[in-house]
Amino acid sequence: MQKTSHRDIFLLACCQALLLVNNAGLISMTALIGYSLTADKTFATLGATTYVLGSALATMPASLWMGRVGRRRGFMTGSTIGVAGSGLAALAVGLHSFPLFCLATAVIGVYTAFGLQYRFAAAEVAELSFKAKAISLVLAGGIVGGFLGPESTRWAKDLLPTPFLGSFLVLAAVAVVALLVQSRVHVPPPTLEERAGGGRPLATIVRQPVFIVAALAGGLGYGLMNLLMVATPLAMNFCSHPYSAVAFVIEWHVVGMYAPGFFTGSLIKRHGVLKVILAGVAVIACGVFVALNGVTLTHFIIALALVGIGWNFMYVGGTTLLTESYRPAEKAKTQGANDLIVFSIMGISSFSSGALVSSAGWERMNAGALPVLALVALAVAWLAWLRSRRKHAAAAS
Repeated sequence: MQKTSHRDIFLLACCQALLLVNNAGLISMTALIGYSLTADKTFATLGATTYVLGSALATMPASLWMGRVGRRRGFMTGSTIGVAGSGLAALAVGLHSFPLFCLATAVIGVYTAFGLQYRFAAAEVAELSFKAKAISLVLAGGIVGGFLGPESTRWAKDLLPTPFLGSFLVLAAVAVVALLVQSRVHVPPPTLEERAGGGRPLATIVRQPVFIVAALAGGLGYGLMNLLMVATPLAMNFCSHPYSAVAFVIEWHVVGMYAPGFFTGSLIKRHGVLKVILAGVAVIACGVFVALNGVTLTHFIIALALVGIGWNFMYVGGTTLLTESYRPAEKAKTQGANDLIVFSIMGISSFSSGALVSSAGWERMNAGALPVLALVALAVAWLAWLRSRRKHAAAAS
């Protein structure tokens, strides 16, 4: 029986923290850099879009690569790419090149695609009853990155004559530290069955109701959160809030995303995964209503923190649900397919974010999130009904 390795869960949480220094720092400044580098301001968030697209394109290769060489070598591959991407972004800012900047954020996105596997690695070093909690605890490591990312980029913004160039050099150094931590992680190597792959066709796996709901919870939850998060720096800039305020809001948003990780797993164990996903839908809806009622700094802080908390419930719930959808030989391709869906949705949300907040406005963009949340709620109710019907059929037989 699999024994829980608390040491490796802690190290994976540290890796998650370092990854989020990169992610949160990047998101807090990408739209502002894009706004200064491009003449057409509707493309201000294109750097965030290419970041997400880089992640989307790399999710399946990253998952399959780890299925062959193991988690540790896979994670270290990702961090090496992260160092290169941050260095390229620094060069792009120095040259004042928007196309090069978008290419750099795409490379950084590849690093994120590898980092997404931390939560799956956590499940692999935990016994069955501890899996949900292991996933949520590793994600909770992001709370540190939530503070350090925006603060480090704010501190380093004017270290060099070109604004934000120093920020990317700091992010490159953080990725080097991640390499050192990853070298100490021990995750069970892929079994012969996992290396061989096989199992059911992917088309069969993704048609399962449990996979559909897991992908919707993770994908649409992440997409909505990303839509609002990427637009926030621009919306705050339009409302005359300074960059220091933007960094502060992003900090508390990321704290909202990852702080619940200390108890989300326990909530899933106690109340069930579907109820926790529904709770996430409700909390994001509350954040949307706050955003619709004002644009003061307080409104932004509360709204984005609630969106972060709701995302955590939906994402951890979706990840936990996903582990019920595959067999060992199907793990790599199923996890890769799920993350491809998640980041494809994120790519759409990132690309549309700048145009929506510039043309439709902050309030209308928030209102548009409500029908999407209703769709996730209906999908969860559908799966609950199917399980209830199956349970009654089994009892009757």
